[in-house]
Amino acid sequence: MASDPEIQIKQPRTKRGQVTMRKLLDAATAEFGERGFHEASISSITSRAGVALGTFYTYFQSKDALFRALIVDLSGQIRADASAAIAGELDPLAIERRALHAFLEFASEHKEIYRIIDEAEFVDPEMYRYHYTTIAGRIAQRLRDGSKNDALRADIGEIEAWAIMGMNVFLGLRYAVWRAADDAGLDDVSRTANELLERGLSRGTSETAR
Repeated sequence: MASDPEIQIKQPRTKRGQVTMRKLLDAATAEFGERGFHEASISSITSRAGVALGTFYTYFQSKDALFRALIVDLSGQIRADASAAIAGELDPLAIERRALHAFLEFASEHKEIYRIIDEAEFVDPEMYRYHYTTIAGRIAQRLRDGSKNDALRADIGEIEAWAIMGMNVFLGLRYAVWRAADDAGLDDVSRTANELLERGLSRGTSETAR
């Protein structure tokens, strides 16, 4: 199954406009995260952002449009954090460890992402699918790149990418959102998950075991 096409959100041309949009997106993250989509209001979002109610409609046509933009924004932040974490890294398994660690840190700082994405399944199914298919697509591409240098099995594909994403999502839920004081550190979590991948993805694993 191919990934959904990238969904683009029109960005303001001026620096001032970019700052205002950032305020609205950050306020929406807090509002939707705390109250949920249906209870959240545009007036509350603009109040949190410190902008006039009328200003909202310069950037978004509706609450639904803002919600869509927020999903794109959160997905983009995850992508940017992962890209920064894996920059310069050549070992494909180390890349997945670093990418997971970056996501765990992001989820620790933005716990509301889980409520927002979960609500998207019912509020805007297209954006719900967009979020996960684009992330899985990026993982699949990393795995394909890793298989080219014989570090990973040659038969790795979409199924493995979705499996890794599913693992990462629930590790984030358990060790970032539901984190307890005596839990393993994020380094330990990402290392343990990476050891699991190493046993399942390394070339030494039988390629005929499917």
